[in-house]
Amino acid sequence: MIAAGGTAPPREIRLSADKTTLQITFASGQAARLPAELLRVESPSAEVQGHGEGQKTTPAGKRNITITAIAPVGNYAVRITFDDGHDTGIYSWSLLEDYAARQDHLIADYLDRLDSLGLSRDA
Repeated sequence: MIAAGGTAPPREIRLSADKTTLQITFASGQAARLPAELLRVESPSAEVQGHGEGQKTTPAGKRNITITAIAPVGNYAVRITFDDGHDTGIYSWSLLEDYAARQDHLIADYLDRLDSLGLSRDA
């Protein structure tokens, strides 16, 4: 079954034993390991992304963040809860595929934003 947005659900989603990595095998067979830190700082929530152009925030101190829960949202996404209480991001399958494809760029961009703001990955 193809979910809303045209992306089939992943074959498997698994949380690493230390709760710092989301391991996903997409419908295409591509496998990815997405760090909890990346998922948290790039959360699709309005809290992180803002409500318009130029409103994106840069959460600091998330190097050691862990995932405490993963819940399905229909047949198109998951809601991820983090140990800092953040739980408002809904991660569609297509968004997770995009993050997997661009994670090196996303992490580098995040580190640049932290540096330009004088912030740190550490709490």
